[in-house]
This record gives sequence, structure tokens and C-alpha cells, in this order.
Amino acid sequence: MTVPFRYSKLAYAALNVTDLKRSVAFYRDIVGLDLVEEAGGVAFLRCSRDHHNIVLYQSPARGLKRVAFELESGHDVEAAFAHFAALGMAPERITDAESAQLRQQDGFRVRERHSGLLIELFAGARQLARPFVPTQADIARIGHVVIGSADFPSSLDALVRDFGFRVSDHIEDRIAFLRCHPNPFHHTFAVGPAAGSNFHHVNFMVTDIDDIGRALYRIKKNDIKVVYGPGRHPPSNSVFFYFLDPDGMTVEYSFGMEEFPEDDARQPRWLEPVPESLDTWGAVPDPLFGRSGPLEGALCNAEEPAPRSAAGVAV
Repeated sequence: MTVPFRYSKLAYAALNVTDLKRSVAFYRDIVGLDLVEEAGGVAFLRCSRDHHNIVLYQSPARGLKRVAFELESGHDVEAAFAHFAALGMAPERITDAESAQLRQQDGFRVRERHSGLLIELFAGARQLARPFVPTQADIARIGHVVIGSADFPSSLDALVRDFGFRVSDHIEDRIAFLRCHPNPFHHTFAVGPAAGSNFHHVNFMVTDIDDIGRALYRIKKNDIKVVYGPGRHPPSNSVFFYFLDPDGMTVEYSFGMEEFPEDDARQPRWLEPVPESLDTWGAVPDPLFGRSGPLEGALCNAEEPAPRSAAGVAV
């Protein structure tokens, strides 16, 4: 469905962590993000010119606090706010004080009603004068966020109808890969079924396949748990590698991804529910893969098994 606003990109993911200092060190020294600032139980890290692409919040429990998308303009923000208000979804403006803390212009938050995921929409993130300088990996951008929904069909329908996401591919009724149109990347978000709505993983896209190889040995050298890969995802054609952060949340590096034109894009494919639809190299996910905690504020937010893949394992 066409919505009256246009996306620019996935802007950031806000994660709840149980030991902020420990998580800052991990995302800075292992993942390779740049720490911009840390104060008052909140840390901002980036992999671009944006002020932040990951926000870490000190919390009693791990999980996903919210996910934020940048729209193309302030006009899009106002059109989106009116759109969600008309749908009776009670969008809430971000306060001036929090916008200042986030170094963003005006925005709002609205909850996807079936999974309970809190989604932020805004326009105008502060651009830092100093470019992002890669350290551990040549990260190009935050790539995508994946969740499981306790009501997968309704969440998928709402993400397409209400939020205007476009479906790139499905693996039967196991997972749907979505892009925030007109952003070209195969998916900036994905959703699958779960017994209780939960956070699955966050992705960072790297610019060189060697970053995947170097990450494998860096992760092992630091005794960090590898939970899937390396391998290649057939839906997006991405080379992938998944590992756990200090709270056991799943983090992914990926290299390469199909890009879609704004107009006349191909139709979504319905892929067979077999292991080869998730990985052509034969990697087997660890049981801890994707068990990344709840969505903050979701109605069904207990820790639950992750979404199941085509092979009956987490995706």
C-alpha cells in the first residue's frame, strides 16, 4: 500500500543492555563502532557520519528498546504523523529534550500493534564533521533489524499496509524480508513468527568480504560465541556471519546485498522452506542464535524461542 511519506534509511537501533561499560567496549572494540558520547546510562555509537547508529541503554534486562527510520524530510514526518493518527495508532511526539539528546530534529514514535515493536520516525539527524574511521571492520552502514512477532501474519500486514514497507522475499510463512521504500536494499527489516514477540538480531553491512574473514578469527580469538556462519543467504545474496554480544544478543556482519530500483522492481519470491533457502554453504545455526530478548513494552514480551526458519531453526 502507498503511504503519504517516504523513507530515507534505517537510522538506528536502540538496545537495552545489562552492563553499559561492558557493552560499549564490545561494540567499540570488537564490532568496530565509534563511541560518540556516553552519559547518564546512555551511550551513542556510530558507523557513519550520523551522530549514532546504535544507542545503548543501561537496563535491568536485555532486548530491543526501539528501532528508528529516517524519513526524507520534515514534510514526510508531518504526513506520517497525520497518517498514523488517522489510523487511531496514537503516535507520540518526541520531546524537545529527548530530540536534543538524540541530536535529531522533530520526530515521533508509534507502536506496531501486533508485535508491540516501538518504531521511531524522524527527519534530520546531526551529521558529524569527522568522518567515521573504520577500525575493526570497514562498516558501511547499519543494515537491518529482525524481530519475531507473536502474530506474524498481522504484523506483516500492518508493516506493509500501515508503515508502507515493501516485501522483497518470503520463505513460505517463516520470515518476510522488507525494505523501507524507496531505500534500495533488499531488506532493512524482517519479521518472522515467534511464540512471544522478541528481538532477533541487528546487522551491520561491511564493504569487503575480507571483513567477514577477519571477523571470524577476531571473534574466536576473543572467545566470543559464533552462532551461525559464515554462509550465504540466497534471498539477499549476502555473505553472513553471526555472533553474540555480552548479553547474548545476536549481531551480524554481512557483505553484499541485492538492490531494488524505486520503480518496476521485481515481485517478491516465495522460497521453499528448506535449509538451502537460508544458506547455500551448509552452515548450521547454534540454538542460541536469535535468542536476543524481548521487545520493550510489547504485550507478549517474555523471553521466547526465536522465529523458526525453513529448516525448523532460528532465522
